Amino acid sequence: MARDVRGRGTAGPKPRVQLVALVVAAVFLLLGVLGFVPGVTTRYGDLAFAGHHSGAKLLGLFQVSILHNLLHLLFGLLGLVMARRVGGARLFLAGGGAAYLGLWLYGFLLDRDAVANFIPLNDADNWLHLGLGFGMLALGLLLSNDAGTGGRLDNPIDRP
Repeated sequence: MARDVRGRGTAGPKPRVQLVALVVAAVFLLLGVLGFVPGVTTRYGDLAFAGHHSGAKLLGLFQVSILHNLLHLLFGLLGLVMARRVGGARLFLAGGGAAYLGLWLYGFLLDRDAVANFIPLNDADNWLHLGLGFGMLALGLLLSNDAGTGGRLDNPIDRP
């Protein structure tokens, strides 16, 4: 096994925060793809590029559009890239969680028929964004080396 300059192995299990960020990113990629699958997305024929007029719903519940699905795909790809490093994984989870809380607030305050509802958002999306926001933020902040949860799986307290 190769060693880095501090004598630690460079090969081996990834820290938990990176694994969690990879899983979250993969889920967003999956959701982005599923948004383009007829049957998984109901009323697929009503899928619009953007805006609140899109009648398509992922899993029959979450209002989606082509733009909405593309944003899920881009966010998932961003997460895969950021999860390559511990700091990036934490930023993806905590920063993404904060962004989803902001999106929840935006959807909560937004008039559903307004032009500003370009993603689109419905009540199910808003509740999901609230849960994602708190969940991702908590994971990004709590999976840290200081708490003993962000280190390598073979050494829970992997401090620099």
